Amino acid sequence: MARNFLFLLGSTRSGGNTEALARQAAEQLPAGDTARWLNLADLELPAFRDRRHGEQRDQAAPTGDAATLLEATLEATDLVIASPLYWYSVTTPVKHYLDHWVNWLYTPELDFRQRMAGSTLWGVTVLAGRDHSVADPLVGTLRHSAAYLGLGWGGVLLGSATRPGEIAHDTEAAARAKTFFGTPPLSSAPGSATRA
Repeated sequence: MARNFLFLLGSTRSGGNTEALARQAAEQLPAGDTARWLNLADLELPAFRDRRHGEQRDQAAPTGDAATLLEATLEATDLVIASPLYWYSVTTPVKHYLDHWVNWLYTPELDFRQRMAGSTLWGVTVLAGRDHSVADPLVGTLRHSAAYLGLGWGGVLLGSATRPGEIAHDTEAAARAKTFFGTPPLSSAPGSATRA
């Protein structure tokens, strides 16, 4: 069955190492699979307001870029969060996107949780240095988010680079990128964090 991948770029600059590694992995998608790319920093999303327990608990359906992002999310069989490691976790645009999941969950007509069932969440990140354990908070954020929503967990493709373009020298990451999306999803339980 063909898969519909949504690549969500979380960097605040284009063409970075994380995006390059994600594109390397996407080049290996089988014929018939589709890939859509959205740069989260380019989307104008409303500020997140948590109304789960207030008087305005029910959310209005999103409009504008938020509606575009929601539609793309719901259409995807596979969500790929491509976020550089910033302060040991996901970037601000990625966190803002995940916050909007809360609003979508509390918009009754969206049936967000039910419509997301069967989708798989993946991650791609590049960090400075070879100690990939420093990315554990990022991995945990994505893995637990997948578990909370009942998504399959694809794992995180990790690479090492500092300056722009340096990911081209990480031959181990390039080798993992060739098979990353061809492997079946992992359990979202602790201990199934990465595909390093």
